[in-house]
Amino acid sequence: MNNKLNLSVSQNDRITFNNNAMFCIGTGRMGLALQKAYHDQLEFVQNEIGFSHIRGHGLFSDDMAIYQVYQENGVDKIEYNFTYLDMVMDDYLSLGIKPFLELGFMPRHLASGDQTVFYWNGNVTPPKDYDEWSRLVKATLLHLIDRYGRDEVITWPIEVWNEPNLTAFWKDADMPEYFKLYECTVKAVKDANPDFRVGGPAICGVDDVRWLKDFLTFCDNKQVPLDFITRHAYATESPEHIGHYAYQKLRTPEVFLDELKVSRDIIDSFSRFKGMEMHITEFNTSYTPRNPIHDTNLNAAYTARLLSEMGDTCASYSYWTFGDIFEESGLAFTPFSGCFGLVANGMIPKPTFWTFEFFNRLKGQGVARNNNMILTKGEDNSYHGIAWNPVEDILQEYNIDISLSLPAPEDEYVIITRLVDEKTCNPLKNWIDLGLPSNPSKEQLEIIRSCSYPRTETKRMKSQGGIISLSLSLSRNALLSFEIKAVKSSPDRGFCPDKIQGAYVKEQKII
Repeated sequence: MNNKLNLSVSQNDRITFNNNAMFCIGTGRMGLALQKAYHDQLEFVQNEIGFSHIRGHGLFSDDMAIYQVYQENGVDKIEYNFTYLDMVMDDYLSLGIKPFLELGFMPRHLASGDQTVFYWNGNVTPPKDYDEWSRLVKATLLHLIDRYGRDEVITWPIEVWNEPNLTAFWKDADMPEYFKLYECTVKAVKDANPDFRVGGPAICGVDDVRWLKDFLTFCDNKQVPLDFITRHAYATESPEHIGHYAYQKLRTPEVFLDELKVSRDIIDSFSRFKGMEMHITEFNTSYTPRNPIHDTNLNAAYTARLLSEMGDTCASYSYWTFGDIFEESGLAFTPFSGCFGLVANGMIPKPTFWTFEFFNRLKGQGVARNNNMILTKGEDNSYHGIAWNPVEDILQEYNIDISLSLPAPEDEYVIITRLVDEKTCNPLKNWIDLGLPSNPSKEQLEIIRSCSYPRTETKRMKSQGGIISLSLSLSRNALLSFEIKAVKSSPDRGFCPDKIQGAYVKEQKII
C-alpha cells in the first residue's frame, strides 16, 4: 500500500518549530559513570550529537558513597565523601555536558525504611530526619559550587526525586509526604544559592492529572519556590512478559502528545505558573528496559514524530537513555536486550541514535510540518528536512511517497539524503542474522557496526522556473534526513565528469 503526500512551500512560509531535542539526555544511575564502557558510549554520543545536559538516578544512593556514618565515643556522626561525585562531574564536564541534578534516592543510613527499587537497590523511603536530609542537599550543592564555581553550577537544573506518584519509587506514593520532601528540599537548595533553579514533581502518567493539580496548588498556597515543572511520558500500553523480555503495543503519537497538552493546560490554569517551563525529564516508547522495540527502526521513526511536536508544549524532553550501560532490571544478557539506550553495548548506534543526529542537523526557521515530515530553512536559503514512516504492524507494507516543491532561485542544487530503514540501517536484524550471539566476537561486532550507519547519497539537480521538485520514498519504518543546498561547480582545468567511464552516473531519482 502506498500513500502519496504533496507539499508545496512558498518563499515566505513560516511555522513555529521549537527543536529542544538536544537539551537533555537520560542515563542510568550516576555510579555507572565510573565505568569505562559508559564513558566511551557517552563520548561517542557527545561527539556525534552533543546534548547539553544529562539526568539520571542515584546521586545520593550508597554506591556514590556521599553520605557516611561513623562512630566516635559511641556516638553516630555524619561526614560527606565527594570523591566519586567529583569523578562523575569531572567526566561529564570534560565531555561538554552539564548535569540535570535529580536529588535522590535516600542513603541507607538516612532512610526511614528499607523499601528499595531496581537491581541496584535504590532506597525510596522518606528521610528519617528531614533536617539531616536538608544538610546533605545543601552541603552537596555548596561542594559543587566550591569545586566548579557558582556561575557554572547554577546553570545545572535541579529536580526533586523521581516519580513519587508510583509506589515503586516513593513509599506508598504518599502525596503529602512528597510535598513535605519538596518543600524541605527546595529550601535547602535556595539556602545553598538562591539562583539555583529547582522543580518537580517528576511524575509519570499514573494519576498524573490529580498529582499535578495538587502539587501546583500546594506550591501556590504555601508560596513554595518552583522554577519549572517536570514530568515523564511513555508511549506503550501494558506489557506481555516472555522470559527476559516485555512486548507492548504503542499508543498513537496523538495520544502521547495530548497527554503533554493536558499537563500544559493545567500549568497554565494557575496565574502564578502560566507559561512556566515544563521539562519532560524522561520519555521513550516503552517504559521497560527489556522491550526490543527500543532497538528497532519503528522506534526511530515513531520518535521522530514526537520530536517534531514536543517542543510545542515542552521546554525540553529528555530521551531515556543515551546508552545501554544500565542495570535497573539487572544486567542485559545480550547486546540487543531491548534496553533504552541510543547506543547498544559494543558501541553500536541504534536506529533511534540517528533520529537525534538528524534533528541536530536541522537549521534555521521552520517552514513546514505534517505528521510525516518537518522542514526548516537556513539563513543561507538551504533547506533541511526529516521524514518518517512508522508502521507498527509487522505484516503491513505501507510506503509513503512525498512530492516536495521548494523555491529555488539559484540555478543548481545538491540534494543530500541520509536514509535509515529496515534494509540499510538495522543492526538488530544483522545481529539476528548472525545467530543472536549473546557475546559477539570482535569480528561480529565489526560487521554489526558497519551495518548500523545511514545510507548517504548525493544528487545534483537544476531548478526549473525557480522551483526544485523532489520525490522522496519512505518504506515501512524508514527515517530520512535530507538537505537542499545551492551549489556552483568550479572544476579543475580539463576535468570532464562526462568522460569518466564507469564512474559518473546521471541518475535523477532521489531515493
